[in-house]
Amino acid sequence: MLEHAITSARAVGAERIAVVGGDEVRQQCGALVDRVIPEHSSGAENVRRALAAFEGDIVYLSSDLPFINGSALGEFLNRVPPATIAMPLADAAAYESRFPNAPAHATVIGGERVANGSAFFIPAGAATRIAEVSQQFFDARKSLLRMATLLGPQLLFKFALRRLRIADIERRASAILGFSTSAIRDCAPELCYDVDDLRDYEYACEHG
Repeated sequence: MLEHAITSARAVGAERIAVVGGDEVRQQCGALVDRVIPEHSSGAENVRRALAAFEGDIVYLSSDLPFINGSALGEFLNRVPPATIAMPLADAAAYESRFPNAPAHATVIGGERVANGSAFFIPAGAATRIAEVSQQFFDARKSLLRMATLLGPQLLFKFALRRLRIADIERRASAILGFSTSAIRDCAPELCYDVDDLRDYEYACEHG
């Protein structure tokens, strides 16, 4: 999966690539990247170390995307507005068509069924602020309720009434981070299938 991410990043023109990991990661892909950063036991600290690897615009990819490819990543990046923190969303029906009988991954927000991506564009200057709040958001990333709680009482109230919309999250995230923040809809499902458990992994092995 790391090699898929590295190959995809190179395909879209990444000039420098850093990977966070231990000795096994270094042995497996150290020759393919510019830096291997020693891993930490804290996931949020690993995010911080990755974001601090280089200056300038950053494409941040999680290490558990077995179907990622350069075409899907490039299409997403080409749609990101200037100076905007962005993540991809796939339409849930498109995701389920691409990965039939896969473990459920869709989220319903404001009547929209989407699958969240695990690739992010972070413009120059935004990484420091993201690192400051990364622990809270890293811990909450898999729970819409916890995410809404972090984003403030107004959004939590909308969530409780099932009125929370993606645009509400975008506006609040922009205010917290000090950068325009956008969810890019209708992206390739390949950016959204991630491996959280053995079942996800087995499906990827069977269909990869």
